[in-house]
Amino acid sequence: MEVGKAPAARRFESGASKKSGNDSAQGKKEDKAESVGGRVRIKIVWIGKTKEPAIQALTDEYLKRIARYAQVDGRAVRDEAALLESCGPGRTGKGAAKTTLAVLDSRGKEFSSEQFAKFFGDYQERSPLPLVIAVGGADGFSAETKAAAQHVISLGKMTLSHELARVVLLEQVYRAFTILKGHPYHSGH
Repeated sequence: MEVGKAPAARRFESGASKKSGNDSAQGKKEDKAESVGGRVRIKIVWIGKTKEPAIQALTDEYLKRIARYAQVDGRAVRDEAALLESCGPGRTGKGAAKTTLAVLDSRGKEFSSEQFAKFFGDYQERSPLPLVIAVGGADGFSAETKAAAQHVISLGKMTLSHELARVVLLEQVYRAFTILKGHPYHSGH
């Protein structure tokens, strides 16, 4: 698998039908319609290849769970430049699709699970743009990438490996949607 390309097995969408292809004109129209209709489109992006099969299995499981509530795409990119390029104009000056970028950083804003759910609920209602949430490599993100992001989010003050941080992020995104939908997965503890 080439880094930077999402294999078909890692693209998950809500609803019964699945689209094929990445950037067709029809796909762009459908993506906009889904976002404006109250369903957020989320891209979880991480830098570098996944080394541990257990991490990949958990990544796939949580992407599948999130797909019950939102269109979600999980993918690896080779570096920060590829991340910024995929996020669109205003970050690199090149013509990719417009998005809202949130990066993980230990000095970012901390949320409780309920606050994170509110963040997603508010985002769904106010923005038609896809939300890209990025997990950096072993050294985190550069100051340039953090400055390009609209949101800098922290998973807490503890240091996590970047692969484990991805799994924690995915679980919290899934938990946020279950909170919004009143699902018993989150019992308020």
